[in-house]
Amino acid sequence: MDEEYRNLLIKQQYRLYNDHAAVKLCHWMKESLTHGRVCYKQDFYGISSHRCLQMTPAINECSHRCQFCWRVQDRDFEVKDWAEPKDMLDNLIELQRQLITGFKGDPRVSREMWEEANHPNQVAISLAGEPITYPYLSDFLKECHRRKMMTFLVTTGTYPEQLEALDELPRQLYVTVAAPNEEIYKRTCVPKISDGWQRLMRTLE
Repeated sequence: MDEEYRNLLIKQQYRLYNDHAAVKLCHWMKESLTHGRVCYKQDFYGISSHRCLQMTPAINECSHRCQFCWRVQDRDFEVKDWAEPKDMLDNLIELQRQLITGFKGDPRVSREMWEEANHPNQVAISLAGEPITYPYLSDFLKECHRRKMMTFLVTTGTYPEQLEALDELPRQLYVTVAAPNEEIYKRTCVPKISDGWQRLMRTLE
């Protein structure tokens, strides 16, 4: 990762580990802490929004340039030294703790919720990039599940072989289907690969 890209991500409140992994506070985590408003995952699945770790193990690449994406695009780079799952999870949790330090003194935030937020019990593997390209994703999911953490994995669906090869599955899998047909898919998702639609269809099969 070049220095300009790193500084841009840090300015946008990302925190990075080993260059390819990142964490950023979810909007709904902050809303839950300060105003008691929660995300759909809490309503649907009973998780606690203020205890969610929003992260990515692979910020280094994505197969799409979606028109609706708010993330930094076209900054793909090769990772030569992938972090081990346990170390990555430990470090991302610690980085998130640093990000929520200021909430401790916010009069709107209960001390109990702040203490709980320091110990996330679910992981949203969705922040940026394409998580499925992290080569140790199965082991990362196993580590999360060993710690009794709920896991949510979001993917573009353009890596069906890697998804099929997982020997540990997330508790919830989200495949982004942003278009009803290939023509609109190409206009909306602007894939970097020529067979993105076909790969997505294989994933959905």
